[in-house]
Amino acid sequence: MAKNTQTIPEDMHWTGHLGELRKRLFISLGVFIVFFGLGFYFAKDIYFYVEGDVPFQLTILSPFEIIWVYIMIATMAGLIITLPFLGLQLWLFISPGLTKKERKVSLLYIPAMFLLFVLGLGFGFFFIKDLILHFLLDLSEGVVQEMYTARNYFKFIMQTTIPFAFFFEVPLIAMFLTSLGILDPKVMKKTRKYAYLILVILGAMLSPPDFVLQLLVAGPLILLYEIAIFMSGIVYRRRMRHLKSLYTDTDE
Repeated sequence: MAKNTQTIPEDMHWTGHLGELRKRLFISLGVFIVFFGLGFYFAKDIYFYVEGDVPFQLTILSPFEIIWVYIMIATMAGLIITLPFLGLQLWLFISPGLTKKERKVSLLYIPAMFLLFVLGLGFGFFFIKDLILHFLLDLSEGVVQEMYTARNYFKFIMQTTIPFAFFFEVPLIAMFLTSLGILDPKVMKKTRKYAYLILVILGAMLSPPDFVLQLLVAGPLILLYEIAIFMSGIVYRRRMRHLKSLYTDTDE
């Protein structure tokens, strides 16, 4: 008597995966909303900390403008704190398809991702922001009547810090993609000159039209790219040794 075997359709298989991913993204969104609320509650304290080293008086042009300032502060607080939790949720989503060793190694990417993000924010806030701000203040000194709104100042902070928070993730992303066999450090070396051109353009977009200042901004980006090549090379060599040992064991 033949057994009645039942196969699961391929689209149902993918639907289950998408449902699992959607669930984890919604959980992360809920965590973001919670920390957004906490950030909004403590926005006044954060505002006074950031505003403490401002060499000018901040103003607002309408009663609603301070709400936008609080929303920007709360959004940043929510993103920073939610980032490692989002990384954990994504790891939980892909971990069933990984080996025990791969799960252990990939789990280390989560605190590293959070640490690099915070380091990038700190670099943008304490170095790049001050560089650009002092340059702009020197340009306007004695030329125009200065009046800076709180909303525009905090928007300026986000524009000069958030990009560097993501740029600092480049070495980690390169390591992760190399470990999956998607990226090759040799390709990164071959495309180095094109990458440099893109990074110089990004440096020009993030800084005022001053050649020295643009180089100071583009320099760290180029350094991060070189670090990404170096770290990718380390992961690539380890991966090649691992694959070679697997093939050797198979031949025996």
